[in-house]
Amino acid sequence: MATRDTGTEQLIKDTAKRVFFAEGRLHATTQDIADAAGVNRTLVNYYFRSKDSLIKQVYEDGMNDLSTRLVQVMEAEKPFKEKVEDFIDVFMADSMEYPYQETFLITEMNTHGNLYHKENMSEKVENFSRQIKAEMDAGRLEQMDPIHFSMNMFSMMIYPLIMKPMYKQFYNLDDEQFNKLMLERKEITCNMLFKK
Repeated sequence: MATRDTGTEQLIKDTAKRVFFAEGRLHATTQDIADAAGVNRTLVNYYFRSKDSLIKQVYEDGMNDLSTRLVQVMEAEKPFKEKVEDFIDVFMADSMEYPYQETFLITEMNTHGNLYHKENMSEKVENFSRQIKAEMDAGRLEQMDPIHFSMNMFSMMIYPLIMKPMYKQFYNLDDEQFNKLMLERKEITCNMLFKK
């Protein structure tokens, strides 16, 4: 029985991740991915059987990465504002490398429904919501449903990335100028989320 070359399998998956997450080519074919990986398309089919199977693997890896980032923030033993600042730093660094990751994940959720279930995630989210509520009760955040705080935080980070092509075109920005704007968003986001 032939053994699987896990190096080639990982190369294909990493290439698909780069094509979808970094380049934003959400409609790339298995041939596009094979060409980008420098392998024959039959190898993509051998390891993943179909484009849908490959997409599902990339989706699950992306959701695992997102969950890991969230959990690291939510469970950090530090003041709440520092947690949020750290999360924005990590998120922005990841987003600079993979600007279309969230677009890909949301597209897959909308296409196939919620295919991903991380154990104990709802418990961690509820605990984080209690921390948000405690910050509101202490007067450091505006009073609102804690879900709105989370939605505001994510919206201020993700929406500009999703709209990147339009902003670049409207304001005649190159990638360097756009990235500079995104790096400035940490302070802007924190100023909007937290009371002075």
